[in-house]
Amino acid sequence: MSNTVPKLRFKEFKDTWVFRKLEDITEKVNSGKTPLGGESVYVSSGVLFIRSQNVLDDRLSLDNVTYITEEVNSSMLNSVVKPKDILLNITGASLGRSCVVPESFIIGNVNQHVCIVRLNKNNEPYFLQPIFASKKGQNLFESLQTGSGREGLNFQSIKAISFAFPSLPEQQKIASFLSAVDEKIQQLIRKKEGLEQYKKGVMQQLFSGKLRFKDENGKAFSKWEIKKLGDIGNVIRGASPRPQGDKRYYGGQIPRLMVKDVTRDGKYVTPNTDFLTEEGAKLSRPCKAGTLTIVCSGTVGIPSFLAVDACIHDGFLALIDIDPCYNPDYIYHNLTTLREKFESSATHGGVFTNLTTSAIKDFKVVFPSLLEQQKIANFLTALDTKIESVAAQIAHTKTFKKGLLQQMFV
Repeated sequence: MSNTVPKLRFKEFKDTWVFRKLEDITEKVNSGKTPLGGESVYVSSGVLFIRSQNVLDDRLSLDNVTYITEEVNSSMLNSVVKPKDILLNITGASLGRSCVVPESFIIGNVNQHVCIVRLNKNNEPYFLQPIFASKKGQNLFESLQTGSGREGLNFQSIKAISFAFPSLPEQQKIASFLSAVDEKIQQLIRKKEGLEQYKKGVMQQLFSGKLRFKDENGKAFSKWEIKKLGDIGNVIRGASPRPQGDKRYYGGQIPRLMVKDVTRDGKYVTPNTDFLTEEGAKLSRPCKAGTLTIVCSGTVGIPSFLAVDACIHDGFLALIDIDPCYNPDYIYHNLTTLREKFESSATHGGVFTNLTTSAIKDFKVVFPSLLEQQKIANFLTALDTKIESVAAQIAHTKTFKKGLLQQMFV
């Protein structure tokens, strides 16, 4: 057996780490199965039946859960889940995802896509699971996939995996430290979700007119009006040079906004997946930074601002030359609440969903006075800033943890 030590270590520990195979330190390594009758035996309450979608990175999710009866569970006793079991996804796109079952867990079972790794009493699951989640662990699981289609992990390969282990007290010290980091991440995630829910609720109140701002003298602003987007600016559609992929038009230095660049929570978008030549740009639709765009093909209705000068693909419509009586930030925030209305205004042909230029021009939006628009936009932008700040803290803490995983394990 080879011995070694990690780069980063708690100073009170001096012993070398020892490589051990999982089969030598586990009481169980096996998965469940699909109950006889498949989904037809699922019930609305009973024994929790854990599937791969419930095993997230570092935590067990009880969203979208299903259950089996006590009778079905009794026929699957070999895959009953216990507190502090490590659950590992062994097939599909989520292969390698893992978590530790909380100590408060009462009873559950797993299907054939989830493997139970139950350690003996001399080893700490909250020490081993972070190794599974580390880059080293993920690369190992990727290399161990079996079959011509690389469709999964088998129990023998899992049992044969060898990791370096310190003494149980050092395992527990590392586990406690990393659990504190995980709890910090979860606290930040809950904070972000809370801010997002608050924003969603307040937007419903604001854009329905139930919640109103007042002017500097404490008086109500004027009544709201309904305007078509085509009446407050020019609606233009993006364009794609033809033929697609022609080197005269594609592969240059001028960025072009593509639908895949846009995310539902991204207010400002920097195109980075497609570039045009100067000749290509002449046949596309160049727009200035700050242009308000709307996805009009596929997942229609997502608004965003261009963060840089760029051309736009024909899967977008843009609102340009906006009348100065209308605040672009207000328009953006309002449009984010109108997804269902956008979809109902779209045309559906085969696999494609499209918003036409005329549909966007005729799309109606409620507008208060310019001053109230600005107050609403400033309030929601301040909320966005808070949400972005928490998101940055989450990303930073995850990066910090990733660095720890690289240095605290062998």
